[in-house]
Amino acid sequence: MKKDEALEVLDEMREESLALPGEMIFNIDVMLAKRKMRVGDLADRVGITISNLSILKNGKAKAIKVSTLIKLCDALDCQPGDLLEYRKISN
Repeated sequence: MKKDEALEVLDEMREESLALPGEMIFNIDVMLAKRKMRVGDLADRVGITISNLSILKNGKAKAIKVSTLIKLCDALDCQPGDLLEYRKISN
């Protein structure tokens, strides 16, 4: 097994052992529509790639830096609660 494959297996095991009771939803699309802003413009203002912004938008992000959240709020003139929504996962 290659090193990258081993790290991927460890990451998957870690994720399974840290099963979370819910998920965070990023409502970036909603705020973009309210501000009549394009994804590329937001990415430029925040200083992240469109790919990374898409990862956030699509709920694929595992974490976000507080500094990135601050920049998103500044660029969209909003509060963190306007961007984030917690949803409990039903069992």
